[in-house]
Amino acid sequence: MPASPSTARAINDRFALRLLQQEGPLTAGQLKQLTGLSRPTVADLVERLTAAGLIAVVGEAGAQRRGPNAKVYGIVADRAHLAALDVRTEGVAVAVADLVGRVLAEASVPIGGDTGTGPAVEQAVTLVERVVKEAGADRLHTVGIGAPGLIDPSSGELRDSTGLPEWHRRLVATLQERLPEARVSVENETNLAALAEQRDGAARDRDTFVLLWLGHGTGAAVVLDGALRRGASGGTGEIGFLPVPGTTALPSATDCEGGFHSLASSAAVVSLAAECGILATPGEQTSAVGVVRAAVAGVRAADGGPGTEPTANDAEGAVRASGTGSSMLTPGRGGPTPGSSAPLLPGGAPPVPGAASRTPRAEAPPPPAPAPAARFLDALADRLAVGVASVVAILDPGCVVLGGEVGQAGGEELASRVRDRIARMTPLPTEVRATTLGGGAVLRGALLTARDRAQEELFTPGEPPPRPSPGW
Repeated sequence: MPASPSTARAINDRFALRLLQQEGPLTAGQLKQLTGLSRPTVADLVERLTAAGLIAVVGEAGAQRRGPNAKVYGIVADRAHLAALDVRTEGVAVAVADLVGRVLAEASVPIGGDTGTGPAVEQAVTLVERVVKEAGADRLHTVGIGAPGLIDPSSGELRDSTGLPEWHRRLVATLQERLPEARVSVENETNLAALAEQRDGAARDRDTFVLLWLGHGTGAAVVLDGALRRGASGGTGEIGFLPVPGTTALPSATDCEGGFHSLASSAAVVSLAAECGILATPGEQTSAVGVVRAAVAGVRAADGGPGTEPTANDAEGAVRASGTGSSMLTPGRGGPTPGSSAPLLPGGAPPVPGAASRTPRAEAPPPPAPAPAARFLDALADRLAVGVASVVAILDPGCVVLGGEVGQAGGEELASRVRDRIARMTPLPTEVRATTLGGGAVLRGALLTARDRAQEELFTPGEPPPRPSPGW
């Protein structure tokens, strides 16, 4: 049955708007070429969209830059403003963007674990209001929130989860109350990170893949044939509860300790680094990132290839990770540590520091010695491979992205180690890639989701706004 004239017009309008979103400003002639529509049809849709306030002339093109064919049309970006929130156990980050997704302002605020629920919610809401004001927005059309925990697939609400702060759930409800005109929705943080990696990151060429989130905790997002899979209760990807060898107990219904979480969480990574001789500053929130980054710097320095020299930040991070003034030298002596590859003088004595040059000079502290650094990355890869192999055996995704802050810090050095182990553990060919977005993937995913939902409503004139639903 052919579409009615009104339906055909709506389809053409949406198609043209999607092209303007993807390609940027276009002339009527370019729209005709890309859509395959006739010149009169394109002229009609340009007139409709302009009258609706969705597009406007943003410039001219062509050699003469004169006449109607030279007009360049673009989406009216300030037709709506969007907000994205990345809610973590230790704080919240906010970004405000226009309708095409261009970020206008962003900020973050730490929220301590001892902060009460009410004050924590107020801090987060105040941050949202401040960022909205800095962006010059009068109001918000759509708000996308990424948070840890389970999302009820029927209601789209964040479920009450043991171990997560109560202010997370209260924040969502409070934003809905404070922003009655805005469409507020919440999604699991790892799912949003997967969306961002698929659109803009390491999985741009993949319709099927799994994102393994490595941050404060662990999680996974499953994308099969281009669609996110949530499961019957919204719990697909709760890999922290996966029973694995190498732990002292089994996880329970209310606690993932004893599961994969015990091998790959931030605290577990720091503990493993200490066992390998790479120490982190006690109490440092980013200590897992710091020790992984320091180990990578040590391995790169040992390789000695072009572009692998550690930066000053890497060296400083190595010292902070060790908790001492010199990460791998014997205190008070400056000689090589046992097991190092420094040459010995006749008789087995170590070389005298500074013998080659008596002129003292200030040098950046060295990164961890290659042996402990490589040993740590190998051990960490062994642990991650246990979880990845389980996912591969069940889902056969063909690609696993190591995401989050720890995945970004490990980069190709960690990803290649996991890849090698998976190749030995399973007959299923599987790529293992490092994230290109890191921890910022959650905020990016929340923004993409908010933009899609706003455009879904605004680009469909005459239809009622859809009820927000989790995911994409």
